[in-house]
Amino acid sequence: MARLILVHGFTQTAASWDAIEYRLTALGHKVISLDAPGHGSHHDTHLGLWKGADLLAAEGGAGTWVGYSMGGRLALHVALSHPQLVERLVLVGATPGIEAAADRIERQAADDVLAEELERDGVDAFLARWLSQPLFASLPDDSAGLDARRANTIPGLAASLRLMGTGSQEPLWDRLDEIVAPTMLVVGALDEKFGAIASRTADAMVDAHVVSLNGCGHACHLEAPDAFVGVVDSFVNEPAAQH
Repeated sequence: MARLILVHGFTQTAASWDAIEYRLTALGHKVISLDAPGHGSHHDTHLGLWKGADLLAAEGGAGTWVGYSMGGRLALHVALSHPQLVERLVLVGATPGIEAAADRIERQAADDVLAEELERDGVDAFLARWLSQPLFASLPDDSAGLDARRANTIPGLAASLRLMGTGSQEPLWDRLDEIVAPTMLVVGALDEKFGAIASRTADAMVDAHVVSLNGCGHACHLEAPDAFVGVVDSFVNEPAAQH
């Protein structure tokens, strides 16, 4: 059985993986769920993606790294800076970054506006707006894990937006071929934007393939946990040569 290290998305915590962790553990896997910088137990740890990856690498150790959205971007940084720890890689709705400098500057400004709104209005109001985005239109309310998200703090989430948002992220497209670990990119079939990103990402990697979950959006692992755990279990038990 595999050892899996799970890294959540923005506004979540390690507890956001509970439904997934339960299912993977029942299959005999060893699961470690980590809080990202600025979140959960690390709410006062304000780091960028590279330093954040160092922190998570030290906590998570070796195994199959599974990251969702922001957590997927952190897992990519772990794979590049600590390749010896990444036996396999699962990216869920993640991007290697924004290529055009002008677009990154625009996104960084937008993330700063979001951080200011969070600081002005508080966590509850911010979460209501965040989860009302079209990106999460297919995510049922009872799967959103709102209570776990509310455990986060204003300073932690604001720092995460400013320091680990895609606007501040160094684009990694030109380095994807350095990752030799077998990689699976999981996307919801309804998430067209990240589906296209996943396909392009897989094409740029040494050993990668895309799996699309029907009827799901961006948070496909939360919308269809059984299907998600099924593809992850199959992936970690398959020989790398099959991809």
